[in-house]
Amino acid sequence: MALSGDDRIAITDLINRHGHLTDRGDFDGLAELFTEDVAYDVSALGGGVLVGPAAIRDAGLALGDGNPVAHHVTNIVLDQSPDGSTHALSKGLGVMADGSVGSVTYADTLVLTPAGWRIARRVVTPRRKPLEG
Repeated sequence: MALSGDDRIAITDLINRHGHLTDRGDFDGLAELFTEDVAYDVSALGGGVLVGPAAIRDAGLALGDGNPVAHHVTNIVLDQSPDGSTHALSKGLGVMADGSVGSVTYADTLVLTPAGWRIARRVVTPRRKPLEG
């Protein structure tokens, strides 16, 4: 079944909300974004695979002042696979306290739950050089 316009708006809003919640330290709000058993893969950043919103919260708190002061998400592209699974690919920019900026790609797998759309898997891949796949 193709994604409806309402689904596309809901998923885009869901992805956009991540930066707002994280930047204000509202880690309890992550339950509005992720499934209870989300696999949040930050292996490429040295953090392994975090399972569940509590693990994401704990990792954020452990980073403390090492966290970006602002997360920005852009270029959200939604796709449904032939098996019906829903995926989102987006770009993330993290602005650090010293003004430096880092870029990542988010690859999300989404599921429709009784509470609405949620991210079941996110793979975060840093962008470290131009024209890198």
